Amino acid sequence: MPLYSHILLATDFNSETETVIQRAKAMASSNQCTLSLIHVIEPISIAYGGEFPIDLGDLHKELEKQGRERLSELAGKLAIPEANCYLEIGLTEKEILRIAKDNSVDLIVVGSHSKHGLSLLLGSTANAILHHAECDVLAVRVRKGK
Repeated sequence: MPLYSHILLATDFNSETETVIQRAKAMASSNQCTLSLIHVIEPISIAYGGEFPIDLGDLHKELEKQGRERLSELAGKLAIPEANCYLEIGLTEKEILRIAKDNSVDLIVVGSHSKHGLSLLLGSTANAILHHAECDVLAVRVRKGK
């Protein structure tokens, strides 16, 4: 009996995340289960903590367009149907956790970057997901240049 029935791969499309993608693909294959993708776009006002005096609508539309294109490209590479692809806007960890819960995901796969100093004190997306998920979380170590 497989350990998992639905795996959610959270991606930021970072060039170092190929290891994360391959790990999620292998886990889905070995468990013969559904693999879904999620990419979250954080609004600039959230990411930078405030209002901007200029209209950022066009920038957000372009970010969404690029996000959809990259998500579609990765889904094609992994043979994931469009119905299992999620492009969300909001706080990254909250959106990943919401989609996981709403879709009965039993494993979330995320990349974990090494953090040092102040970043470690403030936490990270992977850390927030790990501590608040209602399912298992696989945090795959991501190193620059590997």
